[in-house]
Amino acid sequence: MKVVVTGATGYVGGRLVPRLLERGFEVRCMTRDPNRLRLDPWRQHVELVAADATNREAVLAAVQGCDAAFYLIHAMAESPKDFPEADRLAATAFRDAAARVGLRRLVYLGGLGSPHDGLSRHLTSRQEVGRILASGATPVTELRAAVIIGSGSISFEVIRHLTEILPIMLRPRWLRTRCQPIAIRDVLAILIAAVESPGNDDHVYDIGGPDILTYQEMMQEYAVVAGLRRRLVIPMPVLASTRLSAYFVGMSTPLPKTIVRPLIESLRNDVVVTRASPPGFEPETLAGYRVAVERALAMISHDEVETKWSDAVTHPGAPLPTDPVWSGAKVEADRRIVISTAPPEDVFWAVSRIGGDAGYYAMNGAWRLRGWFDRLIGGVGLRRGRRHPEELRPGETLDFFRVVDVDPVRHRLLLQAEMKVPGTAWLGWTVDDTEEGTRLIQSARFIPRGLIGRIYWWVLLPFHAPIFRLMARRIVRSAERRHRDRMASAG
Repeated sequence: MKVVVTGATGYVGGRLVPRLLERGFEVRCMTRDPNRLRLDPWRQHVELVAADATNREAVLAAVQGCDAAFYLIHAMAESPKDFPEADRLAATAFRDAAARVGLRRLVYLGGLGSPHDGLSRHLTSRQEVGRILASGATPVTELRAAVIIGSGSISFEVIRHLTEILPIMLRPRWLRTRCQPIAIRDVLAILIAAVESPGNDDHVYDIGGPDILTYQEMMQEYAVVAGLRRRLVIPMPVLASTRLSAYFVGMSTPLPKTIVRPLIESLRNDVVVTRASPPGFEPETLAGYRVAVERALAMISHDEVETKWSDAVTHPGAPLPTDPVWSGAKVEADRRIVISTAPPEDVFWAVSRIGGDAGYYAMNGAWRLRGWFDRLIGGVGLRRGRRHPEELRPGETLDFFRVVDVDPVRHRLLLQAEMKVPGTAWLGWTVDDTEEGTRLIQSARFIPRGLIGRIYWWVLLPFHAPIFRLMARRIVRSAERRHRDRMASAG
């Protein structure tokens, strides 16, 4: 069977593809930016098609020749204000394309919640997408899930950060909302089983693990598994406001404010299994919440996180420093060149370790302060961290940067800043071999937005210059130290 997977650059899709390949499926990945999958370990085994989900002709071409499809698209991360309309457009385009090519089945991962409970915009949109898809000629299996627990999932990261950062738990009303979490491994197994199921009927299934917990109970249980003290809970009626609660969660977790608010609105709704589950996947047969948390923490501790929620949160159309549309714009830049005695692979190794626990080689306190300030004004801050301490893939997040391009063969890395700045900023490195030795070229580029952007750059220039100068030197120093250690071990 040949299947098309939408959202392959996302959290669930990025884990689903390799498991489909293991089961013998032919896989085509529909993505707006195929370059983001270039370094995924399964890339050479799949077919890539570039398509925007709202472009009807592109979607039609993407599903042509396939037997079934997984619909894993949600516009909330990219259109936080207008995501219901964007979701409707994408779902309609996909429904019509599926009917025209005669897909045998369409599997959609939606959201739990009773429509009689006054669902939030987020959950309402999730269920509306399911109805749109099912209104076409293609049989649809809709799987409605609550929070998905796994290393790097958005739900797990919220629980983890709120529990680990806060010694005292301030309890807004939504902490008492009931939820039926499910492990990511079980979600993937159910998705695959759904596409393999025969028949031409539509199905709507609720999927969830065996435990029904409040968000407060999930946080307390996480504390036990992680070896933390149980948190003292203090009721905070003032946090009943969605805006204040979103600000509180935004400051305490890696989630940007634009995503936090619709999610917080959803937390007022109980999300538990009320209808039939897929045959063979009843709640009592699945992993419990504690097991799912233990697995997630084990994957994090072994640096084996496959995908992260933030990999899918991107801003399409953001300019690159080489884009012709910006050729007439004023570009502010800081460029450093350092020659090293270490070989290019060791220098690029040092470059690739930047961020996360390793820090930025120079004035890490200043970087942390910038991250804190970014969170204060509604940015992403530093808490997104890294998926892996040394490996990088295009499109994934690295603290408050996103990896625009990484080429381990040509030794190039380009990051785009996603912190709040009055303009667009990049930080990049190129490593090459010269007669003098290995040359590291480090470039910081900034395209200011209006007068405020230019003032921002020149005010911070006295701080940027010493930081970038020291960063380049210490990257080289770290590479040379590694080279010496490798030579000593070999000798």
